[in-house]
Amino acid sequence: MSQQGYVAAPPYSQAQPGMGGYQGGFGAGSAPPLYGHYGGPPQAFSAPQTGMMKSPVSSSAGMPPPPASSQYSPNIQQNGAHPQRYPAPPAASAPYGQPPHSPFNSMASSGPPPAQQLTNQMSAMNMGNYAPGPMQSPPPPTSPVAQPHFQTPPPQAMGQPPGPQSPPASMSMAGPPMGVQSMAGPPMGGQSMGGQSMGGPPMGGQSMGGQSMGGPPMGGQSMGGQSMGGQSMGGQSMGGPPMGGPPMGGQSMGGPPMTGMGRPFSGPSPPGPGGFQQPGPGPAGSPGYPQQAGQFGGHMAGPQPGLPGSFPGMPGGLAGPPQKKLDPDSIPSIIQVIEDDKAKQGGQVFSTNIRGQVPPLVTTDFTVQDQGNASPRFMRCTSYSLPCTAELAKQCQVPLASIIKPFANLPKNETPLYVVNHGETGPVRCNRCKAYMCPYMQFIDGGRRFQCAFCNCVNEVPVFYFQHLDHMGRRADFYEKPELSLGSYEFAATLDYCKNNKIPNPPAFIFMIDVSYHNIKSGLVKLICNELKTLLEKLPREEGVESSAIKVGFVTYNKVLHFYNVKSALAQPQMMVVSDTAEMFVPLLDGFLVNYQESKAVIYNLLDQIPDMFADTNESETVFAPVIQAGMEAFKAAECSGKLFIFHSSMPTAEAPGKLKNRDDKKLVNTDKEKTLFQPQKGVFEQLSKECVAQGCCVDLFLFPSQYVDLATMADVPSHTGGSVYKYNNFQMEADGEHFLRDLRKDVQKSIGFDAIMRVRTSTGFRATDFYGAIHMNNTTDIEMAAVDCDKAVTVEFKHDDALSEETGALIQCALLYTTISGQRRLRIHNLSLNCSSQLSELYKSCETDSLINFFAKSAYRAILNQPVKNVREILVNQTAHMLACYRKNCASPSAASQLILPDAMKVFPVYMNSLMKTAPLVGSTELPTDDRAHQRLSVMGMGVEDTQLQLYPRLIPMHNLDVNSEVAPVPVRCSEERLADSGMFLLENGHAMFLWLGQACPPDLIQSIFNLPSLAHLQGHMSTLPELDNPLSKKVRLIICDLLEKRPNSMQLQIVRQKDKPEMLFRQFLVEDKGLHGGASYMDFLCYVHREIRQLLS
Repeated sequence: MSQQGYVAAPPYSQAQPGMGGYQGGFGAGSAPPLYGHYGGPPQAFSAPQTGMMKSPVSSSAGMPPPPASSQYSPNIQQNGAHPQRYPAPPAASAPYGQPPHSPFNSMASSGPPPAQQLTNQMSAMNMGNYAPGPMQSPPPPTSPVAQPHFQTPPPQAMGQPPGPQSPPASMSMAGPPMGVQSMAGPPMGGQSMGGQSMGGPPMGGQSMGGQSMGGPPMGGQSMGGQSMGGQSMGGQSMGGPPMGGPPMGGQSMGGPPMTGMGRPFSGPSPPGPGGFQQPGPGPAGSPGYPQQAGQFGGHMAGPQPGLPGSFPGMPGGLAGPPQKKLDPDSIPSIIQVIEDDKAKQGGQVFSTNIRGQVPPLVTTDFTVQDQGNASPRFMRCTSYSLPCTAELAKQCQVPLASIIKPFANLPKNETPLYVVNHGETGPVRCNRCKAYMCPYMQFIDGGRRFQCAFCNCVNEVPVFYFQHLDHMGRRADFYEKPELSLGSYEFAATLDYCKNNKIPNPPAFIFMIDVSYHNIKSGLVKLICNELKTLLEKLPREEGVESSAIKVGFVTYNKVLHFYNVKSALAQPQMMVVSDTAEMFVPLLDGFLVNYQESKAVIYNLLDQIPDMFADTNESETVFAPVIQAGMEAFKAAECSGKLFIFHSSMPTAEAPGKLKNRDDKKLVNTDKEKTLFQPQKGVFEQLSKECVAQGCCVDLFLFPSQYVDLATMADVPSHTGGSVYKYNNFQMEADGEHFLRDLRKDVQKSIGFDAIMRVRTSTGFRATDFYGAIHMNNTTDIEMAAVDCDKAVTVEFKHDDALSEETGALIQCALLYTTISGQRRLRIHNLSLNCSSQLSELYKSCETDSLINFFAKSAYRAILNQPVKNVREILVNQTAHMLACYRKNCASPSAASQLILPDAMKVFPVYMNSLMKTAPLVGSTELPTDDRAHQRLSVMGMGVEDTQLQLYPRLIPMHNLDVNSEVAPVPVRCSEERLADSGMFLLENGHAMFLWLGQACPPDLIQSIFNLPSLAHLQGHMSTLPELDNPLSKKVRLIICDLLEKRPNSMQLQIVRQKDKPEMLFRQFLVEDKGLHGGASYMDFLCYVHREIRQLLS
């Protein structure tokens, strides 16, 4: 082997014998076109390059042939060799004795990084080989046991200068350079597996592995050399003393084993990158050794430490005491980022007068002062500085998108939007591109004309709108007109903006209740009827108006539909039955949709009677499509828009249009046909969606299933009409009743606009190309929503069609035409101006990770409708690596290749991306119910930035050490099992689920004050609420839970879990920094893996 390999070649560097000509890594090496994002050219999604799949060449030393191009696939428990190699870095890169250059301008490179301190860039993540942090000896590792450090210089054979060696670095250095050293053990990659253990002498005896792996493969170079851990992230040695562990392999490295480690030589070689197992033709594990467990590499059984000769070239009995894992505190933490932002900008005023200003994070409380750009509550962007050219955009692969939440709720202390009324003439617009008057328009010619900022067309100012300009060229009435000085405002729309040029009627709500056997017996029908009596008092209404203008109607159904006449003049409600579900019509016009206040008595009467009327039913079959059809026809007849609230329990199997059959097939999971599980069945529902959108009929579906109901199809109409789907599996009154009612109350009362159409205009040089949300698109520009509420967001992707200029920047105007709850037609306008730059560093500086992950979640969830889930996961990883590699190459100051360098604004992006890949829709596990996967996929499509942020990184809040007198909310901890304490109590919530976790050693007084029970053992099964006890801790805990339920768009069912109880598994899947229950890497493994991909791209 060439000597150069010893300088600092990562393990995968040399060409592997027998692997002739495989290109490195994921897909096709670093050919940029491979990684388009969803929506890019189709080749991006083609199955992995076939080039990678040459017929198995028998590889030397018994290595299995390479797998097909690394499918980042969580379910193949196969350790195939990975054909990934980075050419050996030039020997010049950071010779061993010098400190690497500081990775980022903001970091001083002098002095050792303090142990465990995460430098901005994780510089210390010196992931490995040749950059063991500044060599001035950093403080020794904080290992509780004083173990001898190996301070001997590494053997000269290694080709490094013998320089002085410091303990912590000792780690990365002590052996051969980390990457290499890995060799001593199993044949790390190509290394001639033969006996030639990579470094002549067994490294000074220092059991290679010891150091190499301190913890999860993060360290282990499982990462392909870059041993993340090399010098562990914080400067502190990779895992305790460099040595120590069993020889390289025994320890099952918290994560996937260090590539072949953990198994004898004969076995298959390294799990794919970072332990993401590669499917591959290799043998399934050497005889006599259990095959690797757990998706994404669970612990591997391997040679026992100390078995003589388990790794050639290494003395057998060197196993030392087990090692301390790599310190997870030293890798970027979302909690830290959130808390830092709160400290910096919490409670402050954010003025929107500066173009391209990056707002505080969604997790920070701040007040917005609109001074010409829309509030971040309405619009957020993936980057506030766009690249000037399409080439730059393509180079960095950072998607350019805006997440628009046009109806977002504003806090009490912010001014509601002004309504501008220009009377008969309507809003002033550009004649050419139709953009609305806004602060970016330039008045010229003494105020007689204005130049459009979007298309540069010069327009005459209408006579009524004329105003003189001051000495700065601004209109004298600048501050009096919201449309000239504010980023967001509304215009009263004229008849030209109304359907058929008629003023719309106020919208209506129709409550449609499934009265089949299942819903009557569970008590659901009675529960809904009782709740509606009080809820209808709280229908949404305009500010300052006594009662709501919204009309209400009622339908019950099983196999047939029952309509109710509740006209105020009647003494008793009248029921009309429509049994011909194929030709749906509404049997009454007058008296079906009524004003609640006028017909209150009759409605009360009806709500009392419904549960009794059907008490003896034994009809278990239901229809569904005709129910939606009926509601839509009712709106059509009344010439209004509105919302259907449908309460439904089972798959519609009765003979009627839209009848469904069970098509759930777990055998499709992880095949190319898996996408059909997410696709709605074609036909009736597709047509129904179009008709509903045209009529302004939004559908909200409350589902109470006890088995598979084909949610992908049933939710098709809600997900295209701006509606929501709520799901309560195996509904039980005591446990789930309150949870469902909270959802229903929020849903009925939230602020909402109907019959909406939205268009996003941009200044020249770029345009909106893709739209994601609970929306319908008839053409390429108009986003149609039967309704849009305060929680629904549309994610819009932009592409260049020309160069942008740094001087003028980039402008976005979102215009939403809708009907208010009182029946007025309005235009809501949101404007945002962004910077443009020809420097990629500007783009990375002004990125917003939370918005990026919202975009990636939605685009991935759409992509799984058309291609295999594993391809989508692969594209996600590729694009992550690409974005970070581009930063590294173009924006970071030079440093050793072994360092993982992340842009400050994106340093926690890998945590979110890894969490996204472990979500139900993307995981591909047969244990997850298909309906749950489809439900999560659809609910994310309409989410705003704060909702996806919380969904992908739940809050884990310690509750056992609350300061009961403090007003300040407790600070969450990282989402990992390591943060739980046996004697603690933790609250976890992600906006959809909420758990109270109790450690097995919870002190009795804690249990007493929360549950009024003497000890944890007395806690009974399913409690979903905490008892109201009169002590400060109980009050504080309940207050925190109450606040969260209030704040989140959905209700959450509190589940109380005890450590080590079975239900705890449910809770654990939300600890997103750990390995996924259904497959998925830990954060640390993923980071290593991405680092390795980055190095591959850069080599």
